[in-house]
Amino acid sequence: MSKIPIRAVLVCWLFLLSAIAFLDRTNLTVAGLQISHEYLLDNVRFGWLLSAFLVGYAASQVMAGWIAVRLGPRRALTLGVVWWGVFTLATAAVPPGIRGALWILIGIRFALGLGEAIIYPTSNQFVARWIPVSERGRVNGVIFAGVGAGSMLTPPILTGIILAYGWRAGFWFSAAVGIVAGIVWYVIARDSPGQHGWVSRQELATIQAGILADDSPRPPIPWAAIVRSRSMILLTFACFCFGYIAWIFLGWFFLYMAQARHLNMKASALYSMIPFAAMTTFCLIGGVVCDWLAKQYGLRIGRVAPAFVGLLLCGGLLIAGSHAVSATAAAMTLAAGAGGLYISQSSYWSVTADIAGRNAGVVSSIMNTGAQVGGAVTTTLTPWLAERFGWWAGFLAAALLAFAGAFAWLGVNPEIQLSASPKIPEGAVDRVSNAQ
Repeated sequence: MSKIPIRAVLVCWLFLLSAIAFLDRTNLTVAGLQISHEYLLDNVRFGWLLSAFLVGYAASQVMAGWIAVRLGPRRALTLGVVWWGVFTLATAAVPPGIRGALWILIGIRFALGLGEAIIYPTSNQFVARWIPVSERGRVNGVIFAGVGAGSMLTPPILTGIILAYGWRAGFWFSAAVGIVAGIVWYVIARDSPGQHGWVSRQELATIQAGILADDSPRPPIPWAAIVRSRSMILLTFACFCFGYIAWIFLGWFFLYMAQARHLNMKASALYSMIPFAAMTTFCLIGGVVCDWLAKQYGLRIGRVAPAFVGLLLCGGLLIAGSHAVSATAAAMTLAAGAGGLYISQSSYWSVTADIAGRNAGVVSSIMNTGAQVGGAVTTTLTPWLAERFGWWAGFLAAALLAFAGAFAWLGVNPEIQLSASPKIPEGAVDRVSNAQ
């Protein structure tokens, strides 16, 4: 086979699936003006639709992590992607004149959230099985750069489709792309490198130098250790803060530019790309910095420092951007805040892989529950704050949580593994670096 490592190919496909996941999440926002008009929704009721997705996502996170551990990344993610496609199609199938249309849409979005919950616990399970410790920051940076890429490309692509064919066509497009990508994942992926016929001996040796061999017995899920772990408690809170902030951009930024900054649909789509371009860029940078600092100064500084600095920058820029006079200045400054937020992204997921080993799917899902609860709160609370106090109040609340999340990170220690999970081999970072 090609000299390109197979794990690199699979990570690139996870980037694509991550982008598609956010295409399916943010398509509702891009079509929000049309959907609100057709179903007679104000901002608060439209916020219920956004929250319904996140409530379903949060409710099924732990189950999704368990499924990821039991089924493995290959089957679990394939089933999840097909689920997304079905409920994305169902969203477009609800007639506007049907009785209780709002509640039907809420139920469909809730179900979509149940299925999408599988994406990142599964990808983290993949990282724990396939990716050496020394590469995890960069790899998580690539995977989560899909968040920014998917969210960045959604406004211009779907705006063009919606203007030409109507908002339902945008949902048909989203579903079709996802199902095809999920089928390809099933064909090319395997649960562990030892099962993949394309993996060379050299690549397998490199992987196993940095993680436990994949044929080791599956350890029990360390529920008691998870509950007692200070790092997990603080990490979950910090992830709540992350999710709250992220969903201001994912759920409301397009409509903020249209309603608060008085831009038309095409201009809103263009300006809405800027924060997500920043997310993509700084997510990749954050992953590289995370690995470099870990190699130079150890895991604790490597994982904690990017998150702490990124969240502090994010909070300050959100406050500044919300008070900017022009639409351009607001978009650029708030985009820089989104970039600061996503500097921290790799740290969250790398820590859970570090401390949980082959139970990374379950442990990361618990952490990520915090993010989805935060997102569910912001998608409902932000329009309420905006109506009563102005949009600046919504961004101020997010900034305060960014500061709180930054200081929570100071108590996280990725060098202390959960007691029932496998240990990272001592010196694994140095051994893998030397092997490469």
